[in-house]
Amino acid sequence: MTKKEARIVNIVASTSLEHDIPLIKLAESLHNTEYNPEQFPGLVLRIREPKTSALVFSSGKVVCTGARSMEDLEQSIKEIIKNIEKIGIKIIVKPEIMVQNIVASGNIGMDLNLNSLAIDLENTEYEPEQFPGLVYKLPGTRATFLLFSNGKIVCTGTRSEAKLKEALSKLVVNLKKVNKK
Repeated sequence: MTKKEARIVNIVASTSLEHDIPLIKLAESLHNTEYNPEQFPGLVLRIREPKTSALVFSSGKVVCTGARSMEDLEQSIKEIIKNIEKIGIKIIVKPEIMVQNIVASGNIGMDLNLNSLAIDLENTEYEPEQFPGLVYKLPGTRATFLLFSNGKIVCTGTRSEAKLKEALSKLVVNLKKVNKK
């Protein structure tokens, strides 16, 4: 059995606090923010624990990045709400968190011949002069893998841990099929 593992390194999620947020007031009140409306309409809010960042928009929409687990993501959203409540805005909804993307890295425990994979697998891009990894869009999923010759991988595009595990299993099956040729 091939040793395969991938751990989540980043979850990108969005939510709505269903309340207008005065970003200038928020930026003036909190030290852990960056706001430059001439360059970008969102305020960057950095959370120390768990270490994440959020884009907060005046509409109340929030995009959170950097969480490494669903628990961290939920905790981050709670911290964002606490920070917003410091300027007197009461958030009454329990925000519905929608995962947009999960990035995971790991190792599938087998050496890969990227040249032959580029030929034998469909949906690949491989330009070794420009980048040492092969890009593989896994058919029938949202997952895209970066594959390296030493068996290391990066997966992006899934929206749940279950989908990540499923994509990883399909990847290994597809690689084993090609290796037998």
